[in-house]
Amino acid sequence: MPAGAAAGRRTPDQHAQPDHVLPGPGYPAQPLPHPRTERRRTHRTARHGRIHGPVDDRRAPRTEAESVGRQARWLVHRRADPARAGRRTVARRADRRCRRRHHRRFRTRPRRHRRQPRSGCHSGEALSDNVPGQFTLVLHSHLPWLAHHGRWPVGEEWLYQSWAASYLPVVEVLRTLAAEGRSHLLSLGITPVLAAQLDDPHCLAGMHHWLGNWQLRADEAAMSGNVALGGHEHRLAAKALADFELRWRHGAAPVWRELIDAEAIELLGGPLAHPFQPLLDPRLREFELREGLADARARWGHTPTGIWAPECGFTPGMEFGYAAAGVTHFMVDGPALRGDTTVGRPVRDSDVVAFGRDLQVSYRVWSPKSGYPGHGAYRDFHHYDHATGLKPSRVTGKTVAGPDKAPYDPELAAAAVLRDVDDFVQTVRERLISESARIGRPALVVAAFDTELFGHWWHEGPQWLARVLRALPEAGITVGTLADARARGFVGTPVELADSSWGSGKDWRVWAGDQVHDLVELNADIVRLTLDTVDKMRAAENSGPALRDPVADQLLREAILTVSSDWAFMVSKDSAAGYARDRAHRHAHAVRELAAAVGAGQLAKARQLTAGWNAADGLFPGLDARRLGATATEHPATAAADQAGAAEGYA
Repeated sequence: MPAGAAAGRRTPDQHAQPDHVLPGPGYPAQPLPHPRTERRRTHRTARHGRIHGPVDDRRAPRTEAESVGRQARWLVHRRADPARAGRRTVARRADRRCRRRHHRRFRTRPRRHRRQPRSGCHSGEALSDNVPGQFTLVLHSHLPWLAHHGRWPVGEEWLYQSWAASYLPVVEVLRTLAAEGRSHLLSLGITPVLAAQLDDPHCLAGMHHWLGNWQLRADEAAMSGNVALGGHEHRLAAKALADFELRWRHGAAPVWRELIDAEAIELLGGPLAHPFQPLLDPRLREFELREGLADARARWGHTPTGIWAPECGFTPGMEFGYAAAGVTHFMVDGPALRGDTTVGRPVRDSDVVAFGRDLQVSYRVWSPKSGYPGHGAYRDFHHYDHATGLKPSRVTGKTVAGPDKAPYDPELAAAAVLRDVDDFVQTVRERLISESARIGRPALVVAAFDTELFGHWWHEGPQWLARVLRALPEAGITVGTLADARARGFVGTPVELADSSWGSGKDWRVWAGDQVHDLVELNADIVRLTLDTVDKMRAAENSGPALRDPVADQLLREAILTVSSDWAFMVSKDSAAGYARDRAHRHAHAVRELAAAVGAGQLAKARQLTAGWNAADGLFPGLDARRLGATATEHPATAAADQAGAAEGYA
């Protein structure tokens, strides 16, 4: 039966604490479980209970178009080959077995107390109840600072597309699963620079306008003759707009906090603006991390103990800065652990645990050369209808040119989602069983992706995500977060981590190669200039308590934006490289202007320049240059005071 409150069982009234970071006339409604669903973990305290809200906030029943079952697959097979219309495929038989579990009329004997897995999760042999180990899904949500820096095709348009296609539907998936009583679904990284944009009034207004424009473009497509495309896109746009107006009108902070408070997800933090940390001066590197964790505390009322290290970049010694900031675990790519990702590893003599991405499982979904999104039934990302900006085609084939691609068919895509869910569940099962047998203990499998893959790059990704997160536990697989893995003892012996990343070659070439040598030098110069200027400003202060200086704050803010890892990545991958170089040099110019005014003693001019640059780059209002450490951390205990000061400043 569906998940929720069992008959005769009292439903506790447990609400998440509202977040008042952004003022507004009201607070977005909270998710409500269906009254006939079986409630899980009802023994939890009110603090850790599942969130719910008013009756009007219940998830609406799925429409016929949203429900993909035997009839949808039968239509797909009939279209492809009429002779097969009456034939039962393996997928249909598996789906029927899956449904029998939820309908008593199919039962011929009393229900066993032992949970029966869904045989429909795989079309092969019956699945065992007991799969050793744990599976963890990690999603990394990040975009660079785009507000006030261009609109189309790279600037704010990038933010609004990702917001509409990924963040809105992924949150809806997680809210729905949380309303079913599910928890500890995945570890979700949200970078402070992305969170700042999702809470920014300018971006909220721009997003509202973008969603309305999406509806108009869908109507234009329908009126121009493409009724199927226009109707499909209009339904998506209308749903997104209604969701945005209902839940996101005060920003993303209350939305994410609902999920965090309900323990539906583990929040992963990170440095403020996603720098490639191994190349960054340790003083600025540790400052960014401490301020990033403090920003998370201010936004969501939780200080993350786990982080997504930007680009999974690492160099020896960073573990001390992590420990000093209160970080207990972080992500690296699989090769950094020499391919053995079955357990987390403490880094050298620290207590900080590195978890590695299992490439065999992760690449099943998405890799540089293959993955589920390349299936011919899925919507093609690259081909546009230039009149409306909509995407009318499916992939069709890797060698098929854009004009020759077949029209997108949602029913055909939905059938492909079912197939890929089954494939992924079986892949995880086989990996857990084989790796547990190999190491002689329950193994851990970690699959990690960019959140933007689900919806933005892969249109059907949120559908796949929702089905996978239901199918995995029903197939006997334990699902948990990185924090769960650490607490459950999926930790091995210490490891000496070498220089690494998750970029091409698993080294630093994307961020330190010849093609970005000029940016590496630019970053080093700007960081040196910034630190020297801030130090001189401190030295020039009179004795007594130091006052906060907006000029010093803006210097650090612009330096942090200059060294964002996104610019070098975009140049190395030749993706909007001109925009990336322009952004890096624009922020570097701001640093030079401010430093020159300070160096010349022109304090009035420096304050005037600060006001101008802050109008476009005013993110992180809690950033305080006074918390910049005088030296880098060499031992975890040395930065405890800095961390406490950062938390107090953002509170």
